[in-house]
Amino acid sequence: MELWHYLLLAVLGVVAGTLNVLAGGGSLLTLPAMVFLGLDGAVANGTNRVAIFAQNVTAVGGFRSLGFSDLKLSLSLALAALPGGICGALLGTMVRGELFNRVLGAVLIGVLLLLTVQHFRKAKPGSPGKGETEEPEKAGPSRRQLVLGHLALVAVGFYGGFIQAGVGFLLMAALHRVLGLDLVRVNMHKVFIVGVFTLAALLIFAARGQVLWIPGLALAVGNSLGGWIGSQLSVLKGETWIRTALYLALFLMAVKLLWPG
Repeated sequence: MELWHYLLLAVLGVVAGTLNVLAGGGSLLTLPAMVFLGLDGAVANGTNRVAIFAQNVTAVGGFRSLGFSDLKLSLSLALAALPGGICGALLGTMVRGELFNRVLGAVLIGVLLLLTVQHFRKAKPGSPGKGETEEPEKAGPSRRQLVLGHLALVAVGFYGGFIQAGVGFLLMAALHRVLGLDLVRVNMHKVFIVGVFTLAALLIFAARGQVLWIPGLALAVGNSLGGWIGSQLSVLKGETWIRTALYLALFLMAVKLLWPG
């Protein structure tokens, strides 16, 4: 790789890290970018975990600096996601080359469709507008919500360990819809959970020789900064402006991966 490739990864990392913390989908930018730069799909998948782990460390610190932290619940949810994350990572090390590109392209299309549906639902009359998406804080999840939420995290962890891209959207669904947490606390828990199972996945990919550390560290510099920015913007609910650019990027990259000719 050339110097400008590393600079490009660092810049993309800032955008991806911010997106990952605000909502999700940052890896849907960085994974295809690394594939386009010539990395094998499985190696790109493993290398991406270096940046994801660094990003979530800074994001956790960012939330704590603003007074948002619930270590007990975050750790409990992370431990529920961890077994699935390990199994998913083991599977991810086996999916290589053109198959990985096809899987990633299909994920991009699926996430794009999901986001489009969510966008139109929010746009209906009577839906909350910008700056009004956060629900009032509740007393806390019920015992039933906690059980269902932890079970959901096992499946989410598997997907996150396998391919990572778009896992933030699944976590938001589990934490917001199942556990009933407000959106700021959803992101607060999300970055801790992803950080834990990403560390396990990174160790697995590294043990299989599917991590390139220099590109990973270049990306991690950007993701770390983006993780901090995202944690600050998340509390201020400033995600709307960046989502439009994500939709376009997802579409273009999905087309490129699914129809490389």
